[in-house]
Amino acid sequence: IVIAIGTFGLALAFSGNDLVNFIGVPMAAYHSYEAWVASGEVASTFSMNVLEEKVPAEPFLLFIAGFVMVITLWFSKKARTVTETEIGLSRQGEGSEKFNPNILSRAVVKGSTKLTSLLGGAIPKSTQEKIAKSFEKPQYNIPASKAHEVPAFDLIRAAINLTVAGILISIATSMKLPLSTTYVTFMVAMGTSLADKAWGRESAVYRVAGVFNVIGGWFFTAFIAFISAGILTYIIYIGRGPAIAILLLVAIGLLIRNYIFHKKKSVAKLNKSGLKKSESKTVQGIISESAHNISNVVSRTHKIYSDVLKGLSKQEEKTLKKSKKGVEKLDAEIEDLRNNIFYFIKNLDETSVRGSNFYITILAYLTDIAQSLDFISKKSHKHVHNNHKALRFNQIKELQEIDDTLGALLTEIEVIFNEKKFEQIKTVIDKKDDILAGISQRIEKQIARTRTEESSPKNTTLYFNILLETKDLVQAIMNLMEEYYNSYNKS
Repeated sequence: IVIAIGTFGLALAFSGNDLVNFIGVPMAAYHSYEAWVASGEVASTFSMNVLEEKVPAEPFLLFIAGFVMVITLWFSKKARTVTETEIGLSRQGEGSEKFNPNILSRAVVKGSTKLTSLLGGAIPKSTQEKIAKSFEKPQYNIPASKAHEVPAFDLIRAAINLTVAGILISIATSMKLPLSTTYVTFMVAMGTSLADKAWGRESAVYRVAGVFNVIGGWFFTAFIAFISAGILTYIIYIGRGPAIAILLLVAIGLLIRNYIFHKKKSVAKLNKSGLKKSESKTVQGIISESAHNISNVVSRTHKIYSDVLKGLSKQEEKTLKKSKKGVEKLDAEIEDLRNNIFYFIKNLDETSVRGSNFYITILAYLTDIAQSLDFISKKSHKHVHNNHKALRFNQIKELQEIDDTLGALLTEIEVIFNEKKFEQIKTVIDKKDDILAGISQRIEKQIARTRTEESSPKNTTLYFNILLETKDLVQAIMNLMEEYYNSYNKS
């Protein structure tokens, strides 16, 4: 009931200010047009003194505008994205953060921490303990499958957010002050989050960065709107009717483009095929669940490595840049899993603590794989980006041979983990020495060529870097296989 009444009150406050904000100017323009038609004067000589008087409200237009707002809020996925951003910054619990820290957010958090330490020394310990008790949260054992259903914050904070925002907007409306109702609501939510200790040492720097990004975005948007309005007005003044038609087509095109882009982004988010966090509480369950991540990483490793060599052979900077972004995405997903280790260990049964060691080791080897791919992709992209000489035919041929061998190995691993036939991992491990020996053989060939044929230091350096890092990549993959095979046999 509290939330329903508060939401209704906030909606009334919004309609009294925000609705008039976006429909008031078009309504005034409509009345200006009516006054000009009634006057019979030429447009260039018509005075706008009519706007000095009160502009009568049009209930029908207000109703249509309100109806459009309701429909948009109900069906627009973009509106939900905006809501997710605000809730994400004000949520009580920990989780993945949308914004990255910046210099300003670090400075604010660091300064606030020092100020808290100074004030803490002046407040009696008993008083501090009483204050701390008021912030104690009840502990609930919620299944991981229902974690997404947990509210971002409690009923008290929700009621305060609705009440304070509604009152502030209503006061501004009574004073005839147009304001950004979104800005008011957002800042109230951030204020209650700070007061409710939703921003701890683990999340403060990310949340503060998010607040600064949102506020900065509003100011930047206002500045761009101001400049754009002036430019478009001048274009319409010069071009008249044709300019209006062209600008309308451009606006429609931009709207369609943004709609398609946002739809693709939403679909990609729903069909996310990235790495998954383990939710099992047993060793056997962890081994089974981790199979998906291993298969996923191996598949992406195969594609990235092949694309890098393809980009190098054809001097395609676009392909290399795409591969580099693919590695960055993979590394970010692995880092997200590493950040979840604390909650993973907390979730384990007492009898399954050994599973935590297995899980941590697996993530370490996945990190090694990502680091090797990162090194190879960056060095290759830098070489082509700087317009250095392409690798020689023999070098490309040897790298292609390594890619074929490694590709066959990775495909075999992917099949094993997709079908969860872990007993077959031994056949993969047995190929380790042959693959490493093949890479070492090509290193020796390049050493011989360098002494007799090679004339490009950059090519030689890049080739050695790729071969040596490929050895590290194979070693990391084999370490991963050995750890998985040994843990599977023990379980």
